[in-house]
Amino acid sequence: MNTAILLLSCPDKPGLIAEVTNFITYNNGNIIYLDQYVDHIEKIFFMRMEWSLEKFLIAPEKIEEYFETLYAQKHQMQFKLYFTDRKPRMAIFVSKMSHCLYDMLARYTAGEWQVEIPLIVSNHEDLRPAAERFGIPYHVFPITKDNKAEFEPKEMALLQENNIDFIVLARYMQIISEDMIKAYPNNIINIHHSFLPAFVGAKPYHAAYARGVKLIGATSHYVTADLDAGPIIEQDVTRITHKDTVDDLVTKGKDLEKIVLSHAVQKHIEHKVLAFKNKTIIFN
Repeated sequence: MNTAILLLSCPDKPGLIAEVTNFITYNNGNIIYLDQYVDHIEKIFFMRMEWSLEKFLIAPEKIEEYFETLYAQKHQMQFKLYFTDRKPRMAIFVSKMSHCLYDMLARYTAGEWQVEIPLIVSNHEDLRPAAERFGIPYHVFPITKDNKAEFEPKEMALLQENNIDFIVLARYMQIISEDMIKAYPNNIINIHHSFLPAFVGAKPYHAAYARGVKLIGATSHYVTADLDAGPIIEQDVTRITHKDTVDDLVTKGKDLEKIVLSHAVQKHIEHKVLAFKNKTIIFN
């Protein structure tokens, strides 16, 4: 069944739900999902609605224009419209660590995600066998902090050629430039090795071990120019005891990272995330 998904935010006022739902019912649409939330501090209304297009009177290519003219301008709405018959196109960026990549590719090949993965990008050759095993083109750009200005425009050209909708950084160990972030606002998903904010540096689990932590975590968030401080999509933690070694922490941390990242990616694919300022509204 082909459906349309509408995500919107606007200044809160009475009657918004009635107006939007009337637009659907008046045009012979069948609403199959509706969730809304009001931030009473910011006085902002948020909504996610999905409806069947089987008997809808407005052609899909005209819905955005109609809604913009009839409702968005009137109520100062910011909105995005998606159609479930079009799978979003995802690019995966990796370096040398494989745990997040394998977890996502397993979910993809099992049919858990309605998504296309046209390519994998890396700054190392190490994970080419993984990409070849799953039949996905693998592109290497040997980016370092010193040559980023040379190679990142080539990466962006490759993404545009393949009509990429969003990017997942599966433990990609290079900082994304502001140009790429601006080209994909709230469409670059990162996984961080801690329950942010926490231990920084190259050996976070060693630092956590030295502090005798009782919890370790992982955080998946949208990438912004403010490093590791973008809107958070998903987080989780696991217990640690005095019996756990550094290797135990690394193993538990990797398990958390791949699960948290995959949950965040799934919510993004299903269009259940609405970013506002530096926070997210996650619809069930």
